[in-house]
Amino acid sequence: MRLRSRNSSERRSRVPDIAEIRRIRAENPALVGQTLRERRRRALLGDDGRLFIIAADHPARGSLGVGARRFAMGSRVALLERLAIALERPGVDGVLGTPDIIEDLALLGVLDDKVVVGSMNRGGLQGAAFEMDDRFTAYDVPALVRDGIDLGKLLLRINLEDAGTASVLEGSAAAVSAAAAAQLPIMLEPFMSRRNGDRFVNDLSTDAVIRSIAIAAGLGDSSAYTWLKLPVVADMERVAEAATMPTLLLGGDPVTGQDETFASWQHALTLPGMRGLVVGRSLLYPHDDDVVRAIDIAASLVHETVAARTHMRGR
Repeated sequence: MRLRSRNSSERRSRVPDIAEIRRIRAENPALVGQTLRERRRRALLGDDGRLFIIAADHPARGSLGVGARRFAMGSRVALLERLAIALERPGVDGVLGTPDIIEDLALLGVLDDKVVVGSMNRGGLQGAAFEMDDRFTAYDVPALVRDGIDLGKLLLRINLEDAGTASVLEGSAAAVSAAAAAQLPIMLEPFMSRRNGDRFVNDLSTDAVIRSIAIAAGLGDSSAYTWLKLPVVADMERVAEAATMPTLLLGGDPVTGQDETFASWQHALTLPGMRGLVVGRSLLYPHDDDVVRAIDIAASLVHETVAARTHMRGR
C-alpha cells in the first residue's frame, strides 16, 4: 500500500515490522506488556491545555467500514502503518485503542511521549442482535492502571426502548466510580440511540446530545475525573453549556466534505470547555488517501497554529 503525501520528504513514518510483532507475540508474550508499561510517559495536557487523539478502537466492535469502503479497516497491517504515520506528525498527542492495537503500537515504539487512551466496552458488536449491550470486553480500570494508560474511554449508548440500557448504565457508573477511586481520568461518549429499521442509529439532534450529556455526567460516585467525548452538531453553543467536564470532540464516519468537516471542528473548538479532538476514520482513511495532509490540518486546528488559519482562509 502506498499512501499519498504532498511532499514525500515529509513522510517520516516507519513501515510496521509486522514480522517482529508476530515473533514477539509467539515467542516472548511477556515482552508485550513490559514494553507498554516501560514506555516514556508525558503529562495528560500540554502547555496549551489541548489534546488531539487519533481513534482506532472501531475494529473491536466489528466496525470496519469507512464511508463506502466496507472493510477499509480490515487490514491490521495497513491500519498500523496509518497510525504510525499519524503518531509521528507534529501536534498529535496520542491514540485511543483496545489492548491489541495499543500493544502493537507499543511494540512498534511509537507510544513514547504520547497520551494513551484505553477503550473499555466494545461488546455491542455492530449489526448484532445484542448491539445495544455495550459490555466491558476490553480494558477495565485495574488493567488501565497496571499498564500505565493515561485515560479510559467508554461508549454510553442510551436506548429508552431497550431495558438492557439499565445494565449498561450500571456498568458504566461502576467504571466511573472505579476510575475516580484510582484517580484515573475516564472519558464518556454518550448518545441517545434508537432502532431504525434493521439497525441502530444515534440521535444527533442538539436536544438529544444535551440529554445524553446530562445522563452521562451523573454517573458514578464522583465526577471529578470524568471527561466527555461528544459529536459536533448544530447549535454547539448549547452543547457547550450542558456540562462543566472537559470535552473532546469526535469525528465519526465522514458524511460531509472534508473542508466542511474541518470548518465545523474549528468553530466548535472555540467554545468553552472544548479541549480538542478524538478522530479516527475520517483522518486515517481520507478520500484522497493523503493521511499526512488530513492529520496536519486537524492538528493545526486543535493547537491553533498558523497552518489552521491559512487553510481556512483558503477555502
